[in-house]
This record gives sequence, C-alpha cells and structure tokens, in this order.
Amino acid sequence: MRQGVAAVLGDEHKGRYYVAVVNGTIVGQLMITYEWSDWRNGNLWWLQSVFVKEEFRGQGVFRALFEHLVKLASSGDNVAGLRLYMHADNAAARQTYERLGMSHSHYEVFERDFVLDRKKGTQP
Repeated sequence: MRQGVAAVLGDEHKGRYYVAVVNGTIVGQLMITYEWSDWRNGNLWWLQSVFVKEEFRGQGVFRALFEHLVKLASSGDNVAGLRLYMHADNAAARQTYERLGMSHSHYEVFERDFVLDRKKGTQP
C-alpha cells in the first residue's frame, strides 16, 4: 500500500489525496482518480480510499471532504461527474452517499484482478 500511496503523491496524473484535519491531526481522507469519458467529453472523478477515523464518524468529516470536491469539480467544465464504488453490503456508506445526493447508477463494476491472480499463482 505504501508504494501505491507514494506513486500517487509522486505523479499528479495518477490521482490526488484530500485530507480533513482537526487540531493538527488527519482524521479523514479520500483520493480521487480520473477516468476520461469520451461521450461526456470530460473527466469523471472516482472517489477512492475513503476513510474517517472511527471516533470522528458521524461528525461531518466525510461531508466536508465531499462538499469540497463538489465545489472543485463543478467550478469548471472539465469534470463530468463524481463516481465511487463501495462494497454492496455497506449499508451505512450507502446511506451516507445517498444523503449527499449521489444515486445508484445503472452500471455494475466487473474486474479482473491481476494482483490477486499473481498471489494465487495464476497467470493473467
């Protein structure tokens, strides 16, 4: 994980981190990565690595980070929208995202995980 974080911090094209700080301590974070949408002629910002320290949950930390991103993304015409994926069983996260105006899209995520394949000893 440290290598992945270092890669983002070293290359702004990979993504960008945003953090919430209370009394000098980071209490929440999220990262955005970019996906070009040709039919929208703009970038989708994918929210990833969302985390709020347990003792700060329910206090508006994620809301503040999210609202900051909405303001940044909607201030120009090069961002087509915000997206994220979550574990299907995470009811609390689903409620949070819906309260913030996000809705379930008609897309489903499929993947082929080469990292997992390598760990299992199978070839991609």
